[in-house]
Amino acid sequence: MQGDAKEPSAGAKTSEAVLPGAARRPHEPDGMPAAGELRESSRPAKERDGVPAAAAETASPAIGNTGDTGYADAAAGAQPDPGEPDPGIAVWAGVRKYAGSDCTVQDEEIAVEFALTIRVDGEEFATLVCTPSQPEELVTGFLASEGVIRSADELRRLDIDLGRGFAYAELSHRRPLPAGLHGKRWLGSCCGTSRQFYLHSDVLTARTVTSRLRVPAACCMRLLSELHGASDSFARTGGLHNAALCDASGILVARTDIGRHNALDKLYGWRLRERVPASDKIIAFSGRISSEVVLKAAKIGVPVLLSKSAPSDLALRLAHDLGVTAAGFIRDGRMNVYTHPERITG
Repeated sequence: MQGDAKEPSAGAKTSEAVLPGAARRPHEPDGMPAAGELRESSRPAKERDGVPAAAAETASPAIGNTGDTGYADAAAGAQPDPGEPDPGIAVWAGVRKYAGSDCTVQDEEIAVEFALTIRVDGEEFATLVCTPSQPEELVTGFLASEGVIRSADELRRLDIDLGRGFAYAELSHRRPLPAGLHGKRWLGSCCGTSRQFYLHSDVLTARTVTSRLRVPAACCMRLLSELHGASDSFARTGGLHNAALCDASGILVARTDIGRHNALDKLYGWRLRERVPASDKIIAFSGRISSEVVLKAAKIGVPVLLSKSAPSDLALRLAHDLGVTAAGFIRDGRMNVYTHPERITG
């Protein structure tokens, strides 16, 4: 699962065929991978922000429409069109794989790390380092998580331009962005938010969870097991975090991203866009339980957070205060329930 290195596999020699559903890096003449940009795997870039924009304004779909982007499918468990490249996966050519003294040369599928700049009503708000799959869900969840919107209905329009790396959000009611929270802030794929952003936005948007949900321990273990097999993208790259929104019957929707907080924002965006209630839901998560992960769960409104990994002390203090049941080290038929254990039954 996420966080574990993908084992190199010895076997087939280098093939010139592009692996299905992946963008590709070019070969140099000697067969080694060349430095170069990923092949464009979304619609052509549009001109915005001071450059001719007439075509962009007429061609861009409103939020919730599929248009020609191929990314606005919010159905649970939706998979990319097998005939289209997956924008979250690239191919690196000429990888030398060693198994003992044997060496083979193969193409390897790699997780894409992508910078997406979000503009809200014409103002630059943030740049996320993310995986460019389900960008509508990511932007919707991120804006809700940061207190810019409370529901998907507050987004009058959301245009995604992966070619240029921009998301353009227009609010249904113009209002100033939260003071001190917007601007040229860089949220890395690993480090999460800055202290300033944490102290302001998270305090304003994280709410105490009061759900009376009860979940059998066996169900928690089963959901983590299902999560392991829920991500084709992780199985292909080994380089993504995996998160799923579940109920007691199983996984409702799973999302992956190179950033753990982005994967959770995609779940939040899906929940808002589909108007799915949260009080009876569970989050199954591949990464460690950090303070940021607990805050995201509280913002989403989910009472139970499950992980195969360890928690931090700050995460558990926040989980206790916010009413979130945090359970970690769920593996091999075992689990540790750290906070609000009354929700987990034998």
